[in-house]
Amino acid sequence: MKAKEAAIGLPLLVRLFQHISPRRRLQFGALLGLTLVSSMAEVVSLGAVVPFIGILTQPERVFDLPVVSAIARELGFTASQEIVLPMTIAFVLAALIANALRILLLWVSIRLANATGADLSTEVYRRTLHQPYRVHIARSSSEIISGITQKVATATSVLASLVTVITSAAIFSAILITLLAIDPRVASIAIVSFGGSYAFIAWMTHRRLRNNGQAIALQQTNVVKALQEGLGAIRDVLLDGTQKVYSNVYKQSIQQLQRATGENQYITLAPRYVMEAIGMVLIGLFANFMSNQQGGVGAALPTLAALALGAQRLLPILQQLYGNWTVVTGSQASLEDVVSLLEQPLPEDAEQAAPDPLAFNDIICFNKVSFRYVADGPWILQDFNLTIRKGARIGMIGSTGSGKSTALDLLLCLLKPTQGSITVDGVIITDSLRRAWQRTVSHVPQTIYLADATITENIAFGVPLEQIDMERVRRAAIKAHVADFVESQGRSYSTIVGERGVRLSGGQRQRIGIARALYKDASVLIFDEATSALDSKTERSVMEAIEELGPELTIVLIAHRISTLRNCDKIIELSAKGVARIVSYQDLINQQIVPIGA
Repeated sequence: MKAKEAAIGLPLLVRLFQHISPRRRLQFGALLGLTLVSSMAEVVSLGAVVPFIGILTQPERVFDLPVVSAIARELGFTASQEIVLPMTIAFVLAALIANALRILLLWVSIRLANATGADLSTEVYRRTLHQPYRVHIARSSSEIISGITQKVATATSVLASLVTVITSAAIFSAILITLLAIDPRVASIAIVSFGGSYAFIAWMTHRRLRNNGQAIALQQTNVVKALQEGLGAIRDVLLDGTQKVYSNVYKQSIQQLQRATGENQYITLAPRYVMEAIGMVLIGLFANFMSNQQGGVGAALPTLAALALGAQRLLPILQQLYGNWTVVTGSQASLEDVVSLLEQPLPEDAEQAAPDPLAFNDIICFNKVSFRYVADGPWILQDFNLTIRKGARIGMIGSTGSGKSTALDLLLCLLKPTQGSITVDGVIITDSLRRAWQRTVSHVPQTIYLADATITENIAFGVPLEQIDMERVRRAAIKAHVADFVESQGRSYSTIVGERGVRLSGGQRQRIGIARALYKDASVLIFDEATSALDSKTERSVMEAIEELGPELTIVLIAHRISTLRNCDKIIELSAKGVARIVSYQDLINQQIVPIGA
């Protein structure tokens, strides 16, 4: 079991690395090169300690060091006093260069890890937006939001930790080799003591880190969910006085999240203080041991200083290795969620330019269309047949669960028929024609989503600001009977509507929704209970705007109120068994049944 747990992380990291762009991979390669240079500088810096301390304490013995003796002869120095200043300058320069490289390495590592994290977050969002509609309605938006924000941030910290592990391991190896060259016995004892202690602590805490990581991944989603539910229903919360309920739900989630996060932080940081105590004890023991050797403290001082400096550098690096290992281990659950989001499949047309709208000249047909969400689930529609001619006004009614909205989602190609086909002018709408057909249709839902932006941006929704055609915006606003209202505002089309359009009335929001559909220059407009939330007077004014749209537009209306369908050419009534009847408005009022196909 333990071997399996240890092996889980590497495949997951490999899967994550596959989603890093080639450019970033090259940058990571350059970072490794910088790490190698920094490691060599550490060797030089630490190796210079012995001759530097030696020349200060026992200058007469400095020429006994082969490297110093060779360099001195090359430079023409014959007396120890002549090389004190050059050695001091060399030691200071080596220390400054080594630390400058470490600062540069830290800056580059952080920048690269965070830039890569931004890339991954963008890719997760892009892939999520490209998922089919049935995927979106099957999963929680709070899970996706926490994945894109909090969990991708966790993946970024994992990347930063991995970079730190690699750089720290390289520098650790360089320091270790240098210490072994200075005094193998003492260095070996120090490494076994420090390394063994960290290994033991890691073995003791790895399971707790994983459990906390799973709790963090779960509670990150729950925190976002609690915020969405409370703030999304703020009117009901204020009316019903349920603030305490939502506060308690949030409190439980955030407390568990912070508790698990805090425990992981403690596991990461606490060993440092234990290791510092062990380091001080070892230095004291080494000093006592070496002072009893031949030459006494004076002879041992250069070696002891090098070992002390090496330990002083070694301990933070070991702590970095251990600390960043805990980050990787404790973040595995969140990392799995992020990798799963990165591995969401993209449709074949995701990278292609938007196609031209599919021409619609004659007739749309549903041919024995059946649909269900899962293979063993109930049929929502079964053997559904419908013909819609160009320029027609089609109404659709039916009880809840009769499949009205599903029929519209199929017409919009948000869903694919489980059986049967949908054709436009005799051409079956396949996956390759999906985007072209979706550019031919527009949708006005019951609740219009309005961004906290200008009226212009909400009419030309999703169009980059610099690409918006203002004349087209005005034409759409005029047809939707909202131009007079907009132009009476102080900033006209630059008026900010407020979050979710809170500064607009229900009728104004719906008219902007209609203008948005018209801006698209679609041939088919679909209204999914677009006026059901309005009062009768406002609904009549909105319906007037719809009724005055040109005869070249084909309109399909789902309505809650029968009066909304007054000007429809025919009205389809759906039931759980499919099309119950097709009637005219007058027949519907008189409850006279017209046979299907009449």
